[in-house]
Amino acid sequence: MATESFEFKPIGVVHSFQKFRFETPRQGVFSGCDGEIELFSNFAGDAIADLAGFSRIWVIFCFHLNYGKNWKPKVHPPFPAGGPGRSVFATRSPHRVNPIGLSCVGLTGISGRHLYLKHIDMLDGTPVLDIKPYIPEADSFPDAATGWRSEVPEAAELEWHLDFDDRFIAQADFILKNSGLDLVNFVRIQLGNEPLDSSRKRVKHIDGDHWVLGCRTWRINFSADIAQRKVYVSGVESNYSPEELRPGTADKYNDKDIHRAMITLFVDKSPVK
Repeated sequence: MATESFEFKPIGVVHSFQKFRFETPRQGVFSGCDGEIELFSNFAGDAIADLAGFSRIWVIFCFHLNYGKNWKPKVHPPFPAGGPGRSVFATRSPHRVNPIGLSCVGLTGISGRHLYLKHIDMLDGTPVLDIKPYIPEADSFPDAATGWRSEVPEAAELEWHLDFDDRFIAQADFILKNSGLDLVNFVRIQLGNEPLDSSRKRVKHIDGDHWVLGCRTWRINFSADIAQRKVYVSGVESNYSPEELRPGTADKYNDKDIHRAMITLFVDKSPVK
């Protein structure tokens, strides 16, 4: 019986605007997240010369934020909320014996050592271990049995309808242009399914049908109609207090200027004093 251990060497690193666990979708195919892989110099050139022309690739990577954490033989998949525990090897859980991930992502271009991707579920700084081309006749089995997942309702039955206020769209557009953080896509990922499940996302009930979703240093206000399975996203607020936004205060995340600018533009029309 083989008992030896193995050491793997990253061939590159992922760059994306998604930096924290709660920002990544459960599967890249369901997201609008884009990014790139920057290959280290000795793994580019001839090693990727024939990759152009493939529209999809498999990326094998390391769940670097989970490295060294304990794994459990049973995990709770995100859908449906409150469902039974399932065997870790029968799920796509990121909490594994070896923190190895596998994603089939869109390849939109190659330039030097950079592979440009779409529909990714990898965070910024993710170490890439290997890349393989997606080959439809070898990799696609649409009639394959899906075990316990056949007991889960279809995705369309679990989805909630999302409505966005014009104010939220304008605020999200401002934040996207000034920081790269895509709050519209983040909301679709977080609130499109099981939006009130606070065990898996930074959701807090304020009162009545008013809820708040946290994203980095922002608070996204929304209301939820549980009977109709509808979410109405009304706007974005800074999660900094006025005192924290005073000039000269510490700026751990280097984003307070954006918060001040948005408050000036969308809230009181006057700069923070």
